[in-house]
Amino acid sequence: MKKTQKSNKEKDEKMSKNSNSKGSEIFASCSFSSLGLHSTLCDQLRERLGFEAPTLVQAQSIPVILSGRHVLVNAETGSGKTIAYLAPIVHHLQGCSPRIERSHGTFALVLVPTRELCMQVYEILQKLLHRFHWIVPGYVMGGENRNKEKARLRKGISILIATPGRLLDHLKHTSSFVHTSLRWIIFDEADRILELGFGKDIEEILDLLGSKANESAHKGKSSEFQRQNLLLSATLNEKVNHLAKISLENPVMIGLDNTKMQNPSLDQTRSLGSDEDEELDNSSKLVSSSSGDYKLPAQLVQRYVKVPCGSRLAVLLSILKHLFERETSQKIVVFFSTCDAVDLHYSLLSEFQWSPYSQFEAELKQKFLKCKTFRLHGNMKQEDRRTTFSAFKTEKSALLVSTDVAARGLDFPKVRCIIQYDSPGEATEYVHRVGRTARLGERGESLLFLQPIEVDYLQDLEKHGVSLTEYPLLKILDSFPLHGQTHRVKKFVSLESHPWVVSLQKELESYILSEPKIKKLAKNAFCSWVRAYTAHRGDLKRIFMVKKLHLGHVAKSFALKEQPSLVGKSFQNQSKKRKRDQRQMGLHKKRKVASKTGI
Repeated sequence: MKKTQKSNKEKDEKMSKNSNSKGSEIFASCSFSSLGLHSTLCDQLRERLGFEAPTLVQAQSIPVILSGRHVLVNAETGSGKTIAYLAPIVHHLQGCSPRIERSHGTFALVLVPTRELCMQVYEILQKLLHRFHWIVPGYVMGGENRNKEKARLRKGISILIATPGRLLDHLKHTSSFVHTSLRWIIFDEADRILELGFGKDIEEILDLLGSKANESAHKGKSSEFQRQNLLLSATLNEKVNHLAKISLENPVMIGLDNTKMQNPSLDQTRSLGSDEDEELDNSSKLVSSSSGDYKLPAQLVQRYVKVPCGSRLAVLLSILKHLFERETSQKIVVFFSTCDAVDLHYSLLSEFQWSPYSQFEAELKQKFLKCKTFRLHGNMKQEDRRTTFSAFKTEKSALLVSTDVAARGLDFPKVRCIIQYDSPGEATEYVHRVGRTARLGERGESLLFLQPIEVDYLQDLEKHGVSLTEYPLLKILDSFPLHGQTHRVKKFVSLESHPWVVSLQKELESYILSEPKIKKLAKNAFCSWVRAYTAHRGDLKRIFMVKKLHLGHVAKSFALKEQPSLVGKSFQNQSKKRKRDQRQMGLHKKRKVASKTGI
């Protein structure tokens, strides 16, 4: 055993030295078969998923997971974590003798935060199981027909992918759901699961499955199989720390610092401790020490652009036009803070027409952006979300406008650029948004929009080791000719008065004014944007302060000419009504208390 561990250590050292210049973390000197995976499974990884060799996180994780230990993986987005846990599970199940059957029920359970990630993991699993037809994959998630899910569970699902709420529902109400043979529970994107408020659901699920750390330690001795729990997260925080404490028993830590990154073998990778008290203390230290710097791909180019509020929309369209004209075959994702903002910009970017290159605009008007545009947010119907997800994945050149529903775990191939039009707020969310590009060694770019009053946010990111350079905006704007003539702009001219920005803003406002449907979307987007801006928490409130905003300029960023008092009237009325209702509720409670006490 010691010899094997020593050889593993030497092999891992070689792998770390052989990482290519692009930071792809894929190593030709290491193969999946050398990690202990079945040869047929290795063929599926190569033929159906395009993995010639494992990534660093896969090389670290697979041998440890194969050994049966509980594992906590902290690795950057786009590093191949999904394969890191699915491959060992498939390896074990295909080797069971006699073969497993559907009637045996569920052996592995993968919990994910969103429906889109649920479908993505399911699709990857289907490819892995192409030659292992007796292992049945399946999924349950919100938005799907419960009765159809019950029928699938009744037949039997060997590896089940699920969102927490729907899984808990089936555990409580689907008596035909057989999980007595459960061996693995995996928390994928654990931080996001907890951020979405599934903490209590997760604890209840663990109770129902008897898989809390202290319970599984006793139950595992009498059960046929030792339960193995895996927790994967790109960022670590106190909530993830708590989940690790209650679900993982003496886990192996992977990816928490450079030493562990290079030493994935069991003897080299630190665990949380031998007894429970020591385990809790150590895990707290590990999370606090890891909450500083975030891991981002080395090949990711990160920039920011400082734009006055009233010019934001014109600048966004200009940058998108520049990117698609520079390279026609590429995919770009733009993140917004609200569903209403996504709906507005989707309609605007899909339909807005203007031909700035010609003096005869009436005759030659054409679409400003000549690319396919998609939208994705949580208020869309499940079928529409699924269609968008699949379509954007297969397109070679397209634009996706989205809320943070697309920020976690989703793997859209060949996304070249991420634009964060609305600030992500927490630094962890910034990391996950930019993680949609520069995946598995591909190069990528990210661009963060900031108003002049928000530039302190850069310092907040720098605290976590995230450093951004300024985007050459004026150079881009100067490259656009107006009416067939290039314009030379003096360096001291402000961004708001740049001829291109002025002309484009004027055209956008005219367009919104002439389209009642889009004008209504713009008003809704304005109101929801202001609400979202007030929702920043903690230290971020001193950076994103509504009092510092000029609401007239905010309206202009939605191409609205009206004064914000008119546009925001419904928002103000709603706020007043909410406060009035709260006051009335308070008086009602006081009266109830008074009547009970007899005062």
